[in-house]
Amino acid sequence: MAQALRVLAPDDLPASSAARAFNLQLARIDKLKAQLDALDALGQSHRVELHRWVAPLQQRLRQRTREMALWLAECLQCKTLSRLQHDTATEALCRLAQTLADEGDTTMAALHDQHSRHTLAQKKQAAADALRAKLEAVLGEPLAETDPDAPMEELLRAGMARWREAQDAAQARRRDKKNARKARQKPGAEQEQAQAQQADADTQLRTLFRQLASALHPDREPDAQERLRKTALMSEANAAYGRKDLVTLMQIQLRAELADPQAVSRLADDKLAALTLLLKQQVAELERERAARQERLAAEFDLPPGAVTNPNTLKHSLLAQVEALERDVAQLERDLEQVQEPAGLKRWLNAQRSAPSSVRANRDPDDYC
Repeated sequence: MAQALRVLAPDDLPASSAARAFNLQLARIDKLKAQLDALDALGQSHRVELHRWVAPLQQRLRQRTREMALWLAECLQCKTLSRLQHDTATEALCRLAQTLADEGDTTMAALHDQHSRHTLAQKKQAAADALRAKLEAVLGEPLAETDPDAPMEELLRAGMARWREAQDAAQARRRDKKNARKARQKPGAEQEQAQAQQADADTQLRTLFRQLASALHPDREPDAQERLRKTALMSEANAAYGRKDLVTLMQIQLRAELADPQAVSRLADDKLAALTLLLKQQVAELERERAARQERLAAEFDLPPGAVTNPNTLKHSLLAQVEALERDVAQLERDLEQVQEPAGLKRWLNAQRSAPSSVRANRDPDDYC
């Protein structure tokens, strides 16, 4: 833990402000790393709960959806249906079959294409063309390098890549303007002090890494087992130096028995202040990583916009998913029971036709035959 590196005050003397600031940042790093570990554990445990509660309901829903689609295909052979009822049954069949086809059910894909005016491939191409037009309108230029028949996933990747390029270019222009203004300004005493402290911090980080690299260089180790250990430590040190992870470098130094554990307590306050600056930067990076992981988990588990990923929000999300799936399965099972009888089938089809406009708007008009 980072707290093992904290500065200890001399006996019977209070810790200096530099030591307190250094120890505070170490504590923040420990807390943030613990929070990152907790987020990883939370995500894994929620995946287990999803598999336990949601996966069986999803499978049951898929099975009932398949049964309904196949039954409606049989019902279309019935001569007692009116033209309007026939069209409604066809629409419902194609909608159900497409849901399963999108999940990889080839039998349902074939059933859809058999009864729909437009095949799934044609629908996907039409949706891709519409997406391309929207992306090009937003970007103000064509996605010329993409295949005209590219699927939606590829178009989205290309569009997002182009958008990020534009955002990066705009950010670079703003940064260049800001740097140009700074270059024209004479730095004040406070700015010069901050620059000097940053330079001192970078120098200390670089010195620490070079000391590790010299001591841990595996090519200088004759013992095979020790060479493997040093290779692993050196790889860890390279990665830590690349992300300016002072804590990990200092921990490697202690693990390799290359430094006195109390050495940091003997540093002058100006040296501690420089190291504290590195720790603050590491804290900021860990905070960004925490936010990014929370966003990834929120997207993975489809949390509402603005919801913070924590045990409470995930529990409520799971309960809502289970409740919605149970409701959908129950409704589909009632529908299946009803359509087994000719009179019940007609009542069900008439109910589908007279559904509220908001429900009908979600249906694909291309499915009418």
